[in-house]
Amino acid sequence: MPAPESAFRSTPFAVEVIRSPRRQKTVSARVVEGRIRVRIPAWMSADDERRFVTDAVERIEQKRRSASVDLEGRGRELAASYDLPTPKSIRWATNQQHRWGSCSIGSGDIRISMRLLDVPPWVLDHVIVHELAHLVVPDHSDSFHRLLARYPLAERATGYLLALSDLPVHASGDATAVQPRLAG
Repeated sequence: MPAPESAFRSTPFAVEVIRSPRRQKTVSARVVEGRIRVRIPAWMSADDERRFVTDAVERIEQKRRSASVDLEGRGRELAASYDLPTPKSIRWATNQQHRWGSCSIGSGDIRISMRLLDVPPWVLDHVIVHELAHLVVPDHSDSFHRLLARYPLAERATGYLLALSDLPVHASGDATAVQPRLAG
């Protein structure tokens, strides 16, 4: 059964919902022949269907859009441009709800919150540079902030992220004290 197209304007794919009497609990979604095919249990209510299908379509769209951003390449370029270490890996993270990014100093792995998928490139670059700087300085000391200041749009990007988070700044005015936060 095709889903109403107006419900999924964010995707270029048609959405097809298949109710299955054999499916008891799970919902699955994948792109098949140019359309998103979502399989749901037959017993689901219309409200359940709308919620699960919307979530499934959003996950597929996020995955499709994130594939178009070369985080590894961007990380290498920014590391070279700002004389910072190259990370071992850099990838999107779907489970970061309170941080824009994170860095595992020991392994050199960087994770960027999927919530940043649609921000302007200069904001994403700032978060990457922030995490790259943590590969040198693990805390938010003056030494760290000197490294971060190498990125010319750091202050502007911090303002953007503050507005995006829509949360109050601590009395110190430190953007790192704002949740969601950049973290290492």
